[in-house]
Amino acid sequence: MLLPGLTAEMPRHGYQLEQEIKRRSMREWTRIGFSSIYFVLGKLKRAGLVSAKKPGGAKARKTFTLTVAGRRALVAQTLAALRTYRPPHSSILLGMIHWPALERKEALDALKARGEAVNAELARFGAIQIDQQPLPDYVEALFDYSIGQLKAEAEWIAHTLDYMKTKPWLE
Repeated sequence: MLLPGLTAEMPRHGYQLEQEIKRRSMREWTRIGFSSIYFVLGKLKRAGLVSAKKPGGAKARKTFTLTVAGRRALVAQTLAALRTYRPPHSSILLGMIHWPALERKEALDALKARGEAVNAELARFGAIQIDQQPLPDYVEALFDYSIGQLKAEAEWIAHTLDYMKTKPWLE
């Protein structure tokens, strides 16, 4: 959905898509590697969701444009993404379920380290958000969502560490 959305804004070639992904810090909330861009564009072209046009000239790059079918698919997927809840699958859940396999101090130290990493990520996200001002309202909402998720996890970790430290019977 990322690449069709960017080509819906304006026709772009793969390198322009990469630059826009970087400029908007989109890799903070989605996974797409530079090497995947042309692969995905090829799949979208074969599916009839984008068209490719190569202007004249030896160094000209193929420019991709969203097709009518691509726009319909983009709208449908965007609405579904906004309407539908999909639970995240955080590694913390696997770590917690296997807590008994660890020594108590080792587990508490690992959870504390995760809390520090989450707080560092929270500061990093906040700095990116400030650095990119002014942001369109929908982009501001993306940052707010990510920061809210990080704050919730930081609070949960702090609460869980306090709880675990006060329960010697859990050793």
